[in-house]
Amino acid sequence: MRDKKIHCAIYTRKSTEEGLKQEFNSLQAQREACESYIKSQKHENWQLLPNEYDDGGYSGGNMERPALKRLLQDVQNGLVDIIVVYKIDRLTRSLMDFSKIVEVLDKHNASFVSITQHFNTTTSMGRLTLNMLLSFAQFEREVTGERIRDKISASKKKGMWMGGKPPLGYYRKDKKIYPDEGKAKLVTDIFQKYVELKSTTLLKNWL
Repeated sequence: MRDKKIHCAIYTRKSTEEGLKQEFNSLQAQREACESYIKSQKHENWQLLPNEYDDGGYSGGNMERPALKRLLQDVQNGLVDIIVVYKIDRLTRSLMDFSKIVEVLDKHNASFVSITQHFNTTTSMGRLTLNMLLSFAQFEREVTGERIRDKISASKKKGMWMGGKPPLGYYRKDKKIYPDEGKAKLVTDIFQKYVELKSTTLLKNWL
């Protein structure tokens, strides 16, 4: 049996703030499952740290998350030996970011464990498997983004207004924009003045 205590930190994340005010939310469910797993590793001298690292309402597509930044700083300070998460995508959905995280862990002799997928970065095979899994996760995210862009493009071709403030001289109604007769003369005057001045700076000063 090991004599040294293995300090474990639980990291939880949820992409949206929806449901976070419930009595038992997603972050708490993730934490409870991770706590149970750490207790099951008592024979390995795993010990849960009291610090909580919870990012509610933050995307896993980047590393701009306050709790994650605190966690990685604590790893660098030698306070954390193992990061425990419910699923890999709670930590990150980006292969590039995952590589950065693993680099920090390796540099400071720390590791990473996903309790539901039974992967960790303590072995080369574990790192290979995680990289493959994250590659597919990133592929899925990119395909989803392409679908959304295609849908927006198709909607625009049908003349649908996809959000934002309508341009000057138009108003929005039923997801479409229509000419605003009351401002039509103003728009015409602006274009005619630009033809006359041939300078956006002079046009701006005139306006």
